[in-house]
Amino acid sequence: MSQRLTQSLVLAPQLQQSLALLQAPTLELKALVEQELQQNPVLEEATAAEMEQQEKETRDGESPAEVADPAEPPADLNHDPASEKDHSEPMDDFQAEFERLVQLDQEWRDHFAQTNIPQRGSAEEEEKRQFRFDSLVASTSLQELLLEQVRESSLTTDMWPIAEMLIGNVDDYGYLKASTAELAASTGVNLEQVEQVLKVVQSFDPSGVGARDLRECLMLQLERAGEKDSLEYRIVSDFMEALGKRRIPEIARGTGTEVDEVQDALENIARLEPRPGRAFLPDNDQYILPEVFVTRSGDDFVVSTNNEHIPHLRISNTYKDLMSQGENSAEVKNYIREKIRAGKFLIKSLHQRQQTIVNIAREIVNRQREFMEKGVSHLKPLTMVQVAEVVGVHETTVSRAVSGKYMQTPQGIFEMKYFFTAGIQTASGDGMSNTSVKDMIAEIFERENATKPLSDQEVVKMLKEKGIVIARRTVAKYRTELNILPSNLRKQY
Repeated sequence: MSQRLTQSLVLAPQLQQSLALLQAPTLELKALVEQELQQNPVLEEATAAEMEQQEKETRDGESPAEVADPAEPPADLNHDPASEKDHSEPMDDFQAEFERLVQLDQEWRDHFAQTNIPQRGSAEEEEKRQFRFDSLVASTSLQELLLEQVRESSLTTDMWPIAEMLIGNVDDYGYLKASTAELAASTGVNLEQVEQVLKVVQSFDPSGVGARDLRECLMLQLERAGEKDSLEYRIVSDFMEALGKRRIPEIARGTGTEVDEVQDALENIARLEPRPGRAFLPDNDQYILPEVFVTRSGDDFVVSTNNEHIPHLRISNTYKDLMSQGENSAEVKNYIREKIRAGKFLIKSLHQRQQTIVNIAREIVNRQREFMEKGVSHLKPLTMVQVAEVVGVHETTVSRAVSGKYMQTPQGIFEMKYFFTAGIQTASGDGMSNTSVKDMIAEIFERENATKPLSDQEVVKMLKEKGIVIARRTVAKYRTELNILPSNLRKQY
């Protein structure tokens, strides 16, 4: 055993809280603030009516105190206001702290008045708005939907456990992931009974559910549509391998039909759903709340933050009164003092978070002005280091600030990370973002002749004519990311 003396960096709890607030999206931030409201009794949330009254007072010309600089770091939490007082005064005299608190309260009022809170509508509109939020419910999962249909099916009650076992082995995409023989052997149920119940489960909605592979899934959908005798059914049933490789002439010879007929049949097959459970995937329920709004005003773009969903905090007047009372014990005063310090730090951290995000957003809009005006094809290369240098923060701060945040622009809603892309040097010496190049490639493939699809090398030559020099493997990579098949699989006869 030995002792060693080492130096290491440790994040203070207050700094950890500040970083968590910066990185959290709006909805998570609201949850964090509500948690602080429960843990810190001196904090309270200002109501909409109070906020409007404070804004009205500011507009009416009351002399507001100077608003604290948002970029200013939070005050030193170890600073003791009592040390600033005359040493001849008693140490438990809280009059100076009370006066400082009154001044801070005025500063917070001014800050709230300048947050540009959207004006709420009438009481009736607010009630309707709240009703819409309260009406949001969790969607039904695929397994829950199938279990409901078991009760309504022709299966007898003694068959329900078998159906529940089968449904329990259906994955999120709607496929049965275990063979009937394995299920029968593991549960001791007769194989014929399992097969019989499976046929009933495969008749449930969505069409194609309970299939064991893609071929069976497509066949179930065609059977449900009454097309068991169609050319589509024959192709799926007997020529699935050739279908996957789009060997259209081979399919035409095997089915004794013309190439045009096979081409039409393949278009109908392409409209079938290869993943019946796709609509029930949990990732489909994504609610995006923009953190930043970019609106056009004349020739300029105005950047504003979404403050409507962020609670506006203040120090409770009750605890201010307690501080001004001299009969409280030192223990009570110390407790209130620590809670007020924590509340002050939280309020300043929220203010600093909003200001940091809006500063970063303004720099993004400034550098991506052509994108705001013309669209994706005019997106420029941009790194977090470039933005960090202008804003005056570290690049890791920029990374945290844009993580999970969305920006509503004239071109639509985009994740803030979308605007940070690497660049490709053009022949003219200008830079072009990877996203813009990918958009150009998608446009080239969209305009190609379907009977003579372009190869990746031909796309490389077409881009070179436009002054963009990239490798063939890069085109292949972007094509894959765009979900575009190779040329041999895109060819139409």
